Amino acid sequence: MQVSRDPTRPRPPPPADDWALFLDVDGCLLDFAATPDGAVVDDALRDALARWSARLGGALALVSGRSLVTLDAMFAPLRLPTAGLHGLERRHGDLHIDVQPAPRKLAEVREVAQSIARKYPGTVVEDKGIALALHWRADPLAATDFEALATTAALELADYHLQHGDHVVELRPAGANKGSAIAAFLDEPPFRGRAPVFAGDDLTDEHGFEVVNARDGLSVLVGTREPSAARCGLRDVADVRAWLGIAPGEHI
Repeated sequence: MQVSRDPTRPRPPPPADDWALFLDVDGCLLDFAATPDGAVVDDALRDALARWSARLGGALALVSGRSLVTLDAMFAPLRLPTAGLHGLERRHGDLHIDVQPAPRKLAEVREVAQSIARKYPGTVVEDKGIALALHWRADPLAATDFEALATTAALELADYHLQHGDHVVELRPAGANKGSAIAAFLDEPPFRGRAPVFAGDDLTDEHGFEVVNARDGLSVLVGTREPSAARCGLRDVADVRAWLGIAPGEHI
């Protein structure tokens, strides 16, 4: 993977009408909250996404580690093309949904994870159906136990692997990531033939940056994490909102 060694990336140009725009959610559109349920989508963001979707002819998609069910609840009543669970779930441009079933073994792992979480108040076991995310932002001491459980489970579950993020490890099926999801969107309407642009903040977004770079698009890192394949940068969530034309302080 080619990575940028320069922490000062140019700011991306304002969104253009010929873009296929892909946006990560947590750490990009929304600030991180203490727990996954603590993140709230305000009306200004929801309305801005609806406006951009209309302007781009529907070629705007959310690309997130969250499940489609969770994202739909957060952004309701707005429904956009969406890649959930890092591409394991996908709502196409025509709003058709692809979802995979979860193996029974994952329920056993969830029960063990919940018993660990009870020892570390504030930690969260996020049931994503086909995937399981273990969050320790509220208590970093839980990282060792959660990592050990996830590593063992990944060995026992066929075709599962670990996806590490910011204070979280996710146990998920192999074979899909944010890059493959973006590539699939770009092969179908209304995204096909447009200039791809992807903004995200986390390690899980690197696959997406690589796909966009390979197609001569714009890869946009939110924050200062290094190294990264992203070629442009925005400082933080507030800067992303300004880039999308949401005025400072414009909330519910």
